[in-house]
Amino acid sequence: MCGIAGTINLAPDEAAILQSLWHRGPDSNGSLYFENLALFHTRLSIQDLSMNANQPMEMGNLAIVFNGEIYNHHELRKKIPDFVFQTQSDTETILALFAAFGDSIFADFDGMFALAILDKSERTLTIARDKMGKKPLFIYHNGTHFAFASELATLAHCAPLEIELESLRFFLRFGFFYSDGAPYRHVFALPPAHTATLALDSLQPLQPVRYFDLRALFARPKISSLPLAMAHVEDSLRVCVKRRLESSSIEVGSFLSGGIDSSLIVAIASEFCPSLQTFTVAFEGMYDESPLAELVAKKYGTRHSVLSIDTQCLANDIEQILCAYGRPFMDSSAIPSYYIAKEAKKHVSVILNGDGADELFGGYRRYVPFALGWVGIARAMSWIVPFLPKSHNQKSLYTYALRLLAMAHKQGAALYASATIDSFEDVFAFAPCAYAQSLDSFVRNVCADFTLSPLSRWLYLDSQLLLLCDLLPKMDIATMQHALEARSPFLGSEMLESSTNLSDSLKISKRHTKVILRKLAKKYLPPELVSAPKRGFEVPLAHWVTHELRDIITQRISDCALLPELLPRAFVQELLHKPQNFATQKRAKMLFTLFALAVWARNQ
Repeated sequence: MCGIAGTINLAPDEAAILQSLWHRGPDSNGSLYFENLALFHTRLSIQDLSMNANQPMEMGNLAIVFNGEIYNHHELRKKIPDFVFQTQSDTETILALFAAFGDSIFADFDGMFALAILDKSERTLTIARDKMGKKPLFIYHNGTHFAFASELATLAHCAPLEIELESLRFFLRFGFFYSDGAPYRHVFALPPAHTATLALDSLQPLQPVRYFDLRALFARPKISSLPLAMAHVEDSLRVCVKRRLESSSIEVGSFLSGGIDSSLIVAIASEFCPSLQTFTVAFEGMYDESPLAELVAKKYGTRHSVLSIDTQCLANDIEQILCAYGRPFMDSSAIPSYYIAKEAKKHVSVILNGDGADELFGGYRRYVPFALGWVGIARAMSWIVPFLPKSHNQKSLYTYALRLLAMAHKQGAALYASATIDSFEDVFAFAPCAYAQSLDSFVRNVCADFTLSPLSRWLYLDSQLLLLCDLLPKMDIATMQHALEARSPFLGSEMLESSTNLSDSLKISKRHTKVILRKLAKKYLPPELVSAPKRGFEVPLAHWVTHELRDIITQRISDCALLPELLPRAFVQELLHKPQNFATQKRAKMLFTLFALAVWARNQ
């Protein structure tokens, strides 16, 4: 795992760039200059620990900076049997394959990556990003200047960044940035599963080309046979876990949350690594998942650690946690993610996690109404919502029903906001903006695609929105702040193939979610886990907002000079000082969103 950056027609501050990427790659760093282009790299040594694998790496007229891991790269070397490799590094594999096949080779990669390849003879720069967007690649392109970087804080050392209010309005409403973007003019992220080639001389606008289409996988005919599907999913998960264990020259551990996803990974990983280290987090004032996790650890004899986190220091740490994202970030589960990554780094530098399982196998309760056709029924009853009392219990059946009724009559972006983040929706009406209109068009287009089932539409939407723009950036920043590499077997190529090939009934049945993974869990896990509800990192956000973080949230929001340009002052004051006017959890999410924006603005 590494940090990368590059510029064209700019005068980069090499020292500042490398320093800003140091936490992503503390083992070595390097740079390469070619005419008007500069490339930078910091390395976290995972595969082939020798200096021969350092970057930028050159091969003939090609040079590369690469962030990520290609887990099947040794298998792919068979495509060029006559090539004599000098290292065991996946970086060298990428260069050799690119020299032989060009950018068509990216579709064969099972891995996570963001990369840039310079072709000196053609005077071009090719950039690419992995299939699901696990590794970030931010771009600055104003027509005459170009830069890219793994993090926005690094991009700020490469090019002049100017705040864009429209993208901030989008963030406030939806809780993320459109297409994994940023609150700056001329800045965007290369879409996942895309590559683009830029001529060093002309710097024409990028024309990203898709090399992998998850939507097409969802549209295929489905497997409905449970035994066949079980075997397919189990074999795929085994391949993806095995690769992620074996493609490392150092020890690999695993997060163990006590839920099905991470527990299945640990069960399978233990077959290949009998002395696997596992890590569970226990937070004061939060759901304690350690008892269930310890059942799995005991069953498979892992070297298990329960990391007890004291959040008394949260008020002192919270701004550091949020500033690392380089843009406003409102997902409060970034807090436990930060602490568990910090503790796990004391033991290992590579960790497995369960990211992606919910979005591919139907793990959220909100999928149930779409899969079972309840939305139409709720739409007929949605007129009653204004007459119902506010909800103050996040987990109650009443809250679930109220949210369903509130979103049932909506379409497009409004429907997506209500079904997912659900913070400002139905509380404050934002003016239309171009980003919201783009999201609205995208959601409507997917929802009107009758080659997809209603459930597949929502799984695909979440993979391209919530997973891409929130959950994957959260894990990337939380782990890389501590030079910890996180690997996600559920996002492996074989898992993408097998998960999208299942009938809806193997994902959602009656009110049960992740049906096939629960069936698989019966084979591997203690029965207590199989029937346990999904929990994830459950943070007591409403409690924090009114207690531990109340003073700093009030201060930062009140002092934020940018906020009046985005929201009426009267609304902000009501939110701060009249909690009785809002549902408890919605108020907490809105306040934390404003706080995240204020912390980011304060550090500009």
